[in-house]
Amino acid sequence: MNPNDQILSGLKDPQVMRAASQRALRLTMELNGAYHTPERVRELFSQLIGKPVDDSFCLFPPFYTDYGRNITVGKDVFINTGCRFQDQGDIVLGDGALIGHNVLLATLNHDKNPAKRHILHPAPITLGKNVWIGANATVVPGVTIGDGAIVAAGAVVTKDVPPCVIVGGVPARILKQIGTEESE
Repeated sequence: MNPNDQILSGLKDPQVMRAASQRALRLTMELNGAYHTPERVRELFSQLIGKPVDDSFCLFPPFYTDYGRNITVGKDVFINTGCRFQDQGDIVLGDGALIGHNVLLATLNHDKNPAKRHILHPAPITLGKNVWIGANATVVPGVTIGDGAIVAAGAVVTKDVPPCVIVGGVPARILKQIGTEESE
């Protein structure tokens, strides 16, 4: 069974989800409950996501996730305090991603039909290389943010973002095209 099939079957099995959530809660409580050296933070985060992170990874706790195993981070990734990652649908942070204070990355939706509201619909969130997500931004399921893009503080990103643009607002829209030149 591939990992995505396991996730989808887990989403349908409350006991599997509870066990996975309890594991994530235990590890996030350990991560958030006291001061840890950067090395220890990387160690705990690696346990949480089930794979090693690069020595360049930096996280300032507290950090919250309800699953953890579906988070992938590249090199030189920075996650600031208070972030919440709902990762059942997969979250991928490309090399050089910068995540501001209190960012929410949510990969699950509930069914629109009230009679089926308990049914979950996962969809991945993917951040390209050198993406910067400003404080208090929200990214919803199924969104890809292109290389070099900036998401303004407080934005709600509901659709894909092309590379090298600044988006902002609710819902987020393109505010400005940016280059890769150092002069900008």
